[in-house]
Amino acid sequence: MIKISNPIVFFGSGPVAAKSLEFISSNFNIEAVITKPKKTNSSDPVPVIDLSSSLGLPLYTPANKNELDVLFEKNNFSSELGILIDFGVIVSQKVIDNFKFGILNSHFSLLPLWRGPDPISFSILNGDLTTGVSLMLINNGIDEGELIAQEKLDIGHSNSVELTSSLIDLSNSMLHEYIPKYLLNEIAPYPQPETIPTYSRKLTKGDGEINWNKPADQIEREVRAFISWPKSFTKIYDIPVILTKVSLSNLGGKPGFISYDKRSMNIKCLTGSLDILKLKPSGKNEMEISSFISGYKDQFQD
Repeated sequence: MIKISNPIVFFGSGPVAAKSLEFISSNFNIEAVITKPKKTNSSDPVPVIDLSSSLGLPLYTPANKNELDVLFEKNNFSSELGILIDFGVIVSQKVIDNFKFGILNSHFSLLPLWRGPDPISFSILNGDLTTGVSLMLINNGIDEGELIAQEKLDIGHSNSVELTSSLIDLSNSMLHEYIPKYLLNEIAPYPQPETIPTYSRKLTKGDGEINWNKPADQIEREVRAFISWPKSFTKIYDIPVILTKVSLSNLGGKPGFISYDKRSMNIKCLTGSLDILKLKPSGKNEMEISSFISGYKDQFQD
């Protein structure tokens, strides 16, 4: 691939941003990386900061909207385009106006579906068959800006980690294909489809607690959607576990009722049931259900 010569400013903070920045740094000239600062007294890695430092990229760390405004008041960036992925800081119109071509957000849904902070999890939770990437020019609304391009991706039985990886690959491909065309005025921004928008939200720890009085297919989607956060947790015979892989079964019974043999386990739901394939007991590594039964069956009590 030929490196795109036009300089850009990259806005991004989370792990998705870091993975995208790795590709973008190899294919674009980055004038500056703007990310949230490292948390005080935290020893956790900060992927965007760590990657920027290793690549020698100019790095700025405003903590909020006001600090971002001040950053642009004090720095005369020459870039005509910003790229924003997984940033987590509100961007004012004043900052957007610094860029001739605006700030392009790679949003991981087919807008106007799943506007908001967690489109990947909610596409899985909703049972959507497809999702995709929308290259969108940000404005003051919640993911309401005009589009540069959209491309679809089948969800299949992916969990949120697997789907995120596929969407990052699609996003990188689209950025490389469409940004040069946009900068050369070969494509023009266009409105989002006039369909009813849907909105995601930030997940909470409580979302991960499994309620067996839900249909089996809903809980199965939750396990896939929550695999990274907040995880799908429950108790099996009072043993705290996180379910990491399940499959649908048609066995009926009282919600929460557990049946098992030496190699398999089934838990009944409001409708249908789930075969438990893999789980992670508290403080332990992920294991096959047969290993769990073998190691913990002495603690099983009806």
